[in-house]
Amino acid sequence: MNSFLQRSSRPYLQLHSSVSLPEGGATPSLHLVVVLCPRLNGHSAVMPYYSSNSKDELHVRYLDGEDSGIVVVGINRPKAKNAINKNLVKMMFEAVEDIKKNKKVRSVILCSLVPGIFCAGADLKERAKMHQSEVGPFVSKARALITEISSNTAKMGLVETKLAIIPGAGGTQRLPRVIGVSLAKELIFAARVVDGTQAQQMGLVSHSVEQNNSGDAAYLRALELAREINPQGPIAIRMAKLAINQGIEVDLSTVFDSLYQSEVNGDGLISYFWGLNVLVTKKSFRLTG
Repeated sequence: MNSFLQRSSRPYLQLHSSVSLPEGGATPSLHLVVVLCPRLNGHSAVMPYYSSNSKDELHVRYLDGEDSGIVVVGINRPKAKNAINKNLVKMMFEAVEDIKKNKKVRSVILCSLVPGIFCAGADLKERAKMHQSEVGPFVSKARALITEISSNTAKMGLVETKLAIIPGAGGTQRLPRVIGVSLAKELIFAARVVDGTQAQQMGLVSHSVEQNNSGDAAYLRALELAREINPQGPIAIRMAKLAINQGIEVDLSTVFDSLYQSEVNGDGLISYFWGLNVLVTKKSFRLTG
């Protein structure tokens, strides 16, 4: 495991969003957002760790005890307000690859180690210096980020039109698919910033929770959701995610072809009848694959 992925006992002070692991890996993915968390897993609050060393821009922490199987990935670029640059994207994908190798991991929370900031978007200073041939792959990799859980005080928006540019990293394509074309146009054209409550009403986030005094309401909700998901069958979760994500982009015949391919291999039918047998016999079990 790379040096920046060393396990640490340091609790994080964080503002969070989510991570989407690539399909087909050994680890199911989870999309989560958390806002300013002064403690993690019951630990007391500490000041966040800052460093100008590029290797310290990403930290990975594996939770233990009742939260075993949950990984917290922290972004730490305070001077750049956690803007995404090539080095950060590279480290994120290296982190994801390492996490995928750990079959005990069920859920991932991507967070910020910088109080008051989750991510300022792409690092425009760096992008201005990039050759045109580099921009496409960079944007493609950066598209992995998406928001699901928010505090009601969180602020979010695609405000690039204020700079006379359009949203990058697939923003013009992803937002209409989430909240509809008309509303997406309105938000982007007006460079509007919305809070967590408005975002939930639009369908931009799944949950909007009332902020608490310690500022970690969204994190606690994210952790609660991770605890709900962790006991479930990891292969079933991965395939359900694959079916949902790809299913809305293709026609039904393609979806059923994929289903039948799985059943031809035997895995689908075996799992189906095993599940029915457990339901009927009411046997106790622990899902590991």
